[in-house]
Order: sequence, then C-alpha cells, then structure tokens
Amino acid sequence: MTTGPDRVATARALLEHLGLTAADLTGSNRPAMPTVAEYLPAVVAAASPGTRRTYGSSWRRMAAALGEWRIDAVRASDIEALMRQAAAGARPRRNSRNGRHAGEHLIAAARAFYNRAIADGYLTVVDSPAHRVRKPRRLPNTRRALTPTNWPTSTPPPAAAVTTSCSTPYCCACTPKLPAGAAAPWRCA
Repeated sequence: MTTGPDRVATARALLEHLGLTAADLTGSNRPAMPTVAEYLPAVVAAASPGTRRTYGSSWRRMAAALGEWRIDAVRASDIEALMRQAAAGARPRRNSRNGRHAGEHLIAAARAFYNRAIADGYLTVVDSPAHRVRKPRRLPNTRRALTPTNWPTSTPPPAAAVTTSCSTPYCCACTPKLPAGAAAPWRCA
C-alpha cells in the first residue's frame, strides 16, 4: 500500500480532530519502564492489608525470580514457570491439593501486579503477560455436607410409620429415642 500526500494529510487532519499527536500513538509519552523489584514497593503500598497478606509471598517470589527484569520483558511462560514452582514448593498438607492453590495465588498476584502497572500507565492490557496466562481449572471440592442419606446416627423411620401432628416427617418428638448424649441430626422446621 502506497502512502500518498493526500493520505498523510487526511491522517493528520483526523489526528488533529481527535486531539492526538503522533507521539500519543507511538507510546513515547509513557514513563520509563521500571524493573519488577523497583515497581513492587509501589504495588505493595497501593494494596490493602488483606491483599498484602494474601499475595505477599507470591510477590516476594516474583521479586526473587524476576527482580532484575523490566516489567514489560516478563513473558507469560515466565509466570507459568513461577506458578509451577509455587505449586511444587507448597507445603504438603492434608488439604493442600498438591499445591494447586499456591499456583492459583501466584497467578492472581501477578495479575494484581500488572493491573497496577496498567493503571499507572506503564502497560496496556494487551501488553500484560499475566492476563495471557489462564488460571488452572479448580478441581471439585471433596468436602461433603451431611445429607439424610449419610447421617451418622440411626436412620429415621419411614414417613408412613410416623404418626405426628408436625409438618415434617422427621421431627424431634416423632423419632425414636437416641442414645444419651447423641445429637439428633434432624430437627423440627
């Protein structure tokens, strides 16, 4: 495509009408790009106490691994590698789920870091590597509530066997007596 003088004049007229200059389009008016270690104190200062408590360890991990890198030089694969390291290095506990939550927190911390960089004008959403990393799919929860099918004490009698004036078939007064000290898993409505 050739650039003729009439196209350049049209483009200049359009930019003038929009109130823009060529420098606005090239991004040369952006501030100098800091490193991750230089910018992290500003992110921590702007965060709420709960956010600092939740993401603090992930931000320290980012500063240790990527501290000397400029914030626009970090790639999505670098954040994914940090996520895998966080998941692998998580403390094994009964409910840890193999570090999945540590990896999720690291991605969320990176997004919070880069959201602050976007708000301060260092990057755009398109430039943010944290927004190109998908959070891992959360596995279904293994904890289950007590339902009538898995009550720990004796099962209540069938509704046909209970003659009661209550509106519910399994009322405290209508069920068989439980052993002393056992709590009834059902109650009146």
